[in-house]
Amino acid sequence: MKLMVLILNKTDVLDSLLEGMSAAGLGGATIIESSGLATTLSRLDSSFISSSIRAILSGAEDDNRTILSVIRNDQLEIARKVVYNTVGDLSHPNTGIMFTVPIDFVEGTRKNRPSLAPLPQEVTQPQEPPKQDEKQEKESEEKPRRFGPFGKKAKKKQEEDRS
Repeated sequence: MKLMVLILNKTDVLDSLLEGMSAAGLGGATIIESSGLATTLSRLDSSFISSSIRAILSGAEDDNRTILSVIRNDQLEIARKVVYNTVGDLSHPNTGIMFTVPIDFVEGTRKNRPSLAPLPQEVTQPQEPPKQDEKQEKESEEKPRRFGPFGKKAKKKQEEDRS
């Protein structure tokens, strides 16, 4: 599984992009309103940015959208094609940035995805906890377990309690 991240500067194609992703079988996505560093700095009334840089950035798109989507490894090429067909070549300025990050765990995605194999029967059936022998059961009933201080004093106290 991968986390696909697309920072979309061409927000006018967002609806078409989402429709294309859905039609291609790319499940869900989260869309976050975002803005880049240069755009945010250009909004500040600060001497940090000179007037010449503000003039360059004044024509830039104010905001962008960050799209997050969990995809299967085999869906990456499909996702790239959808993005390129809708957004265009990402190497052009003010288009977007796309990257993926490997995911080693995911929960909460659609359960009908074929890459999620059913769990083995021994995992799905509840199991009884291992039984203690009678001596352990009596000791655990008689003496409640305490979690106290750690270190030499605690170790010495445990030794005293055992004898």
